[in-house]
Formats: sequence, C-alpha cells, structure tokens
Amino acid sequence: MLTRLGADPVEVRKPEQLAGLAGLVVPGGESTTFMRLMRLYGLDEAVRSFGGPMLGTCAGMIVLDRNHLGLVDLEVERNGYGRQVASFEADLELADGEPLRGVFIRAPRVRDVGGGVEVLADLDGEPVLLREGRFVVASFHPELTDDTRVHERFLELVDEEAHVRA
Repeated sequence: MLTRLGADPVEVRKPEQLAGLAGLVVPGGESTTFMRLMRLYGLDEAVRSFGGPMLGTCAGMIVLDRNHLGLVDLEVERNGYGRQVASFEADLELADGEPLRGVFIRAPRVRDVGGGVEVLADLDGEPVLLREGRFVVASFHPELTDDTRVHERFLELVDEEAHVRA
C-alpha cells in the first residue's frame, strides 16, 4: 500500500535499521511474538525512542498501547472481537462521509482511551481508528482493501514531521 502511494518502505528487524527512517509502521501479526522478539533484539527500546510518526494496525495497535510499549494512551484487549473464525468486515464512517471498509481479523478491541486520543472512526460506538499526536492506530487491517485513506493520512503525518524537522 505504501509503495502504491509513492513511499519507499523498508523492512525493520533490528534497532539500527530505524536510523534515517521518516516513519514506522507496526503491522498486524501476533503481538505476543512481536513483543518477545522486540525485547530479544532491543527493538522495543529503539521503537520507544523513535521520533517519527507511527502507524499501528491490529497487533501493531496492541504493541503501541499503554500496557506494552506505552506510546499511545489507550488500553486494548487482544482478540477482543473473537477468534479467527469470528473475523469480519464492516463499513466504518469517517469524517469525510465516505465509508471505509474495515477488515477485522482476530482484532483487538479498545477498552480505554486517554483524554488526548482522537477517535477517527468507530464500529457500533467503539473506537477502531484513533490518533494521538504522531500516532495512528487501527483495530483492523486497512492494507487489505483498495482504500488508501488510512495510509495517506499516515504519509501526510510523515511529510508534516519532515517539514517540522527541516
């Protein structure tokens, strides 16, 4: 998705690979495994120190929450919408009025949101797309649809931050 939007993404597995990056995506996957490997390789502290914008999707949302890396002031329940067989898709309403299709696969459920966190989209009254400063997090997988708006917003944050630093 990022390549399609003109970005040049690189895979990060070690702390030194964060050097020089303008933004970071913490993708979906298995959050327990992510945290274990991040601690093992020192990537947890490197991500905490990373100053650029971050996008966390599904497991990435969990990794960034207050109970894991503590970078976004929200609390998340793993598999909050159910196990793999309970995966689903739903239309989410955004401020621009155009629905955004959300693909929820063993999705985390937001249980508590700090005062500085903005809800960008909800599902049946529960937040599923949020922003706190340079962080955007989603309970769902925006990369699994053709809709680029979540990634566009992330790249806008990256661009804004680059202009601030310049």
